[in-house]
Amino acid sequence: MEQKTKIHAEDGKQELVITREFDLPLELLFKAYEEPEIVEQWMGTKVLKLDNKKHGGYQFETSDAHGNVVFRANGTIHEFVPNQKITRTFEMENTPFAVQLEFLEFEQLTGDTSKLTMHIVYKSIAQRDQVLQMPFAQGINMAHNRLQNIVNKLK
Repeated sequence: MEQKTKIHAEDGKQELVITREFDLPLELLFKAYEEPEIVEQWMGTKVLKLDNKKHGGYQFETSDAHGNVVFRANGTIHEFVPNQKITRTFEMENTPFAVQLEFLEFEQLTGDTSKLTMHIVYKSIAQRDQVLQMPFAQGINMAHNRLQNIVNKLK
């Protein structure tokens, strides 16, 4: 099955550009990144903090069935323009990965469709390539598919 989320990784660069078109109005797509209850559903993680504003921040956490934390991420929100863009850092705690910088841009295509473009900058080419060797592409596709299905019910 074709993956709807496209990842462009140019050789020799420390960045990725991820694009996905959704069958969702722009406002609903943006809401999926703005409202903690929706973020938790499509990301499959608990939102401990989501302060959507300039100099705000966020923290996500996932635990296993026994309550052990298996994933925790946090970041600072540098720019937050509703229905347009979010600029933020992303850091996975307790991993060797350095902080990355993410530029999320939201674009209306038609009244019922919209596009997300994520430009992610890594500390090094090696770090970016290490991320790409993980099941990153499958994971982001699965998450975006869940986002589409969950937010579809809000129409």
